[in-house]
Amino acid sequence: MTDSIEIKTLAKASGTISAPPSKSYSNRAYVVSALAHGTTRLLRPLFSDDTRYMKQALAEFGVTVEEGHESATVHGCDGDLAIPGKELFVGNAGTTMRFLTTLSALAPGEVRITGNERMQERPISDLLDALNEMGVDASSAHSNNCPPVVLKGGGVPGGTVHLAGDKSSQYLTSLMLSAPYFKNDTVIKIQGELTSKPYVDITLDIMKTFGVTVENASYKEFRIAAGDRYSGRTYEVEGDASSASYFFAAAAITGGEVTVDHLNPDSAQGDIGFPVVLEQMGCTVKKGDGKITLTGNRLRGITVSMNSMPDVAQTLAVVALFAEGPTTMTGIANLRIKETDRIGALASELTKLGATVITGEDRLTIHPGPVASSGAEIETFDDHRMAMSFAIAGLKIPGMSILNPGCVNKSFPEFFQRLEDIY
Repeated sequence: MTDSIEIKTLAKASGTISAPPSKSYSNRAYVVSALAHGTTRLLRPLFSDDTRYMKQALAEFGVTVEEGHESATVHGCDGDLAIPGKELFVGNAGTTMRFLTTLSALAPGEVRITGNERMQERPISDLLDALNEMGVDASSAHSNNCPPVVLKGGGVPGGTVHLAGDKSSQYLTSLMLSAPYFKNDTVIKIQGELTSKPYVDITLDIMKTFGVTVENASYKEFRIAAGDRYSGRTYEVEGDASSASYFFAAAAITGGEVTVDHLNPDSAQGDIGFPVVLEQMGCTVKKGDGKITLTGNRLRGITVSMNSMPDVAQTLAVVALFAEGPTTMTGIANLRIKETDRIGALASELTKLGATVITGEDRLTIHPGPVASSGAEIETFDDHRMAMSFAIAGLKIPGMSILNPGCVNKSFPEFFQRLEDIY
């Protein structure tokens, strides 16, 4: 893809879009089906950079994944992992890095996992501390609490472990996905308030589907029995609510009407609540069987916690540019440790479009100014969600260019083609 792409304006977004497969469900499905006894056929898994890194890593552990047109067949290893013959590289795929960190401890030898420059700045010490508490030799190669990580495997004892809950729910998911294969029952005690609970619900849902039930005591304590095993099966990956958010936002800011199908309105995904947020801003939402339709109306600013749906905070920030009055998002502290410092990146790029932005440790307030009459070059900071969110602003603001648009390959490679479908 070119170094930049200019977004064409349109009067009103209109059309029906099929949501791409969920990245959250896809990467979890690859892990559980890799560990499972038997063969799993995944229907409509996501094919993107993040899932490609996962599949490449699983191959190094001796797990065969065969790709079809809209399917993947995973030959489970029943928890019997090989030792990778080389260092594993996962780019900037946060779920892949974190999920594989615990999985690696099941292998009978040393495993080293690294990523790109940004990944090597993203903290992982809470997960390493939890593994060490269970008796695993898990360390940061550069002693800076970030990847590369080194796991000296041979199995995980299990037992009771304490885990900070405030930075990322992915650390908890990492432990839970592999816990059935630990040597003893596992009890994970959460310290403080657990962030992004819907992502934990996704993990619990997919584990149960593959045959393992976790005892969840009010998101404060999780119990997983040793000896429970995943069983291979046919499993269809549901549509991605995060990716759907951009098309709902397009309808919201243009006063159009867009339907997104292949979407579960009752999904465990927290981002399925994004249309409700837009409804609070003045839009009309209609939910059907496997689809959601949003109609844009006059928008007003709101105050809302995004803790349960952090991946659509950038989408909401762009919608806020076109609302009357300020919009404040709270509960977003963990945005600072994502693909980029998303709070800082939003402040930088929203300001280019006339907004006044006030940032805090876990909040962001956007005071929209007069909507820019001409666009700007939007820096994406190699963050797929910056690219897709600000592309939506370009539907209303002439001459907007998105730099490094290829970063959308991380989660939604066909994004710019699908955007054409609502013109």
